[in-house]
Amino acid sequence: MYSRSAALPLLLLFFLAGCGHDDNHPDVSGINVPEIRIERFDTAFFNLDSNHIREGLYRLAMKYPDFTGDFVGNILAVGPLSDTSTLAFDAARQFLVSYLPIGDSLKPKYQQLNWLEKELRQGYRYIKYYFPRYPLPRGVVTFIGPMDGPGVAITANDLAIGLQSYAGKNFSFYLTGKGHDMYPDYISRRFEPEYISANCMSALAEDIFPDSSDGRPLIEEMIAKGRYWWLAGKLMPDAPDSIVTGYTQAQLNWCAAHEGDIWGYLLQGNVLYTVDPDVLKNYIGEGPYTIGMPGASPGNIGAWIGRQIVRKYMETHPQLRPVDLMRVPAQAIFEDSKYKPR
Repeated sequence: MYSRSAALPLLLLFFLAGCGHDDNHPDVSGINVPEIRIERFDTAFFNLDSNHIREGLYRLAMKYPDFTGDFVGNILAVGPLSDTSTLAFDAARQFLVSYLPIGDSLKPKYQQLNWLEKELRQGYRYIKYYFPRYPLPRGVVTFIGPMDGPGVAITANDLAIGLQSYAGKNFSFYLTGKGHDMYPDYISRRFEPEYISANCMSALAEDIFPDSSDGRPLIEEMIAKGRYWWLAGKLMPDAPDSIVTGYTQAQLNWCAAHEGDIWGYLLQGNVLYTVDPDVLKNYIGEGPYTIGMPGASPGNIGAWIGRQIVRKYMETHPQLRPVDLMRVPAQAIFEDSKYKPR
């Protein structure tokens, strides 16, 4: 499925501090998960000689047998490496040459990743605590792909992290017209190192429970999206809410202060059971704000309300395990929650 600088003390803190004994901070210190050693496919790829790309890719495939084919075939989307075709090799060479400046720009930013290894390992402990039967990825690998490529990809064997998606909000490409068209400010502001672990945990959560809410009424999609946020909070119990939701703190404050107004607006608009794609996009899609609401509102506000409904439901089902909650029909959660904010 295809769905940043060592100095990140705050983020390390919220992953490493999650070793308490309450419901939100179960003791996972004794849970055995493998050491994580991130494989630097990105470095190896940009060290290739563009004049000998075929030989270089074959060597790369020997060193990274699980990922090289995925990178060329799926991330670069040029098909498999084949002795009978030059297409994949030519495309890989072109990408190598054209993206070398981006690789050089990101090299000092991500010179070492031991902080990320520690964060991911702690996240893996929480996954094993809640979902002991889930087979964790065998490896973690970093790559640099096209700017419109995935920031996190779960392949057959690896958790793959596309560093081009975490170049920093002020990265030169994002400030160009093309970059801004591709990623407006309200999206590119999240292209920072502190979002890597959170995005990885979110991708793994969706791998454990694939999202099947597409085409469902708005209320069900809201609860489905909000339930993933709720689960992300379980896998990252000390993560700031701004990291889990992607909202700014000001947007979070606005939502908390106007929860009843938001819900009232949805009820008055009679949209909870609509399947109109434009309406769905307004409430559960990316945007600088929600159309029809003040500019202080966030986009994707439906996911926030969905999580509030899930939280209300869990107040009367405190012993329900995450694995069970994720299987409860969204409509049942809504009806049983009796959600009526003021």
